[in-house]
Amino acid sequence: MITVVGMDGSPLSPRAEAALAAATLVAGARRHLAAVSALAPELTPPAAAPAVPATRLPPARVIVLGALAPALDAIATHDGDAVILASGDPGFFGIVRALRERGLPCAVLPAVSSVALAFARAGLPWDDAAVVSAHARDPRPAVNVCRAHPKVAVLTGPGCGPAEIGAALTGWARRFIVAEHLGSDAERLTECSPAEAAARTWADPNVVLVLAGTRSVIEADRSDTTGEVNGAGGTAGPRWAWPPRAVPAGWALPEEQFDSRNAVITKAEVRALALARLAPGPGLLVWDVGAGSGSVAVECARFGAAVIAVERDARRCERVQANAARHGVDVRIVPGEAPGALRAGPGQRQQARRRRAGRARRGAGRAGATARPGRGLHRRRRDRGDRGGSGPAPGPDRGGARRGGAGRTGARRP
Repeated sequence: MITVVGMDGSPLSPRAEAALAAATLVAGARRHLAAVSALAPELTPPAAAPAVPATRLPPARVIVLGALAPALDAIATHDGDAVILASGDPGFFGIVRALRERGLPCAVLPAVSSVALAFARAGLPWDDAAVVSAHARDPRPAVNVCRAHPKVAVLTGPGCGPAEIGAALTGWARRFIVAEHLGSDAERLTECSPAEAAARTWADPNVVLVLAGTRSVIEADRSDTTGEVNGAGGTAGPRWAWPPRAVPAGWALPEEQFDSRNAVITKAEVRALALARLAPGPGLLVWDVGAGSGSVAVECARFGAAVIAVERDARRCERVQANAARHGVDVRIVPGEAPGALRAGPGQRQQARRRRAGRARRGAGRAGATARPGRGLHRRRRDRGDRGGSGPAPGPDRGGARRGGAGRTGARRP
């Protein structure tokens, strides 16, 4: 029998104590093992994790979790009862999935998840929040969700903590709440800007809440009338289902739903083709170069993609902002003319190096998508991350759409 016990700093339940008393194998991270004093006296509990009383436990084999595969092998071949100690709710981005994928049934005794605990400490609702994990996986999709969604909880990991996420969100109007050592005596809640998060060193483990706006979230002034989006409140009215709907109710919206002031606007039929080709969605970054009224940028953002709109005309930049606000989406606007304005995007030095390397391998004619003067360029990016600390950068896409008016939409691969 395998029992997975969630831990959140609270005393173990009687069922958890009974499972530990019967176990002949116990596995867990070092901090979890150290929190149960009778398991392994040689593991000195750190100050951040006071020991949970547990007495009269029989000798048990103890596995300190590092690489997961060898631990799962040992658990699968163990003859006897086993207990796995895990953080919070082990069924929520936790080890229960790995056990089930190995065909190992288990009983789960969950604690409060770190995400629920972080929102509770901040005093915020989270039924409208997106939850992403950057632990032991590519962090770039998680960062793009933070760019697009007004309320996100990030389960952090090595190489993608509050500092790295803060650096990646330079240019986006966001506030952070960093929750360190939740459930322990060393618990700490810090609200800061992305720039402040990028400049600090943070203690592990931690969870980051990324919320839209620049004003204080925890101490928000409810009398503020600036109209700024603030992730502290609900993001889309009353909720009756979770997770929130990710796909908009309609797309290729009528042209009258955008303020174009008699300027050229991408026709609905062309936008429908562009959306079908780009397939925007959560975790992706879309660049709209020559955004005009921002109709394509707004449509992509409505599908949950992070969007950067580049536009050289100041009045059109205002219209892009107004159209994004009208449809309740977040579009980052970069004023200027391509290609110079593209340097304002995330991680462009690394992207430039990749483009030069690509030209050397494939020839200048196949270096990437281009646009004729005066025409817009829309590219979906899988967002190849920046390892240098300036934030994830857009990387090779799986196809871009060139827009030049009705009947002139095409697709090309890098």
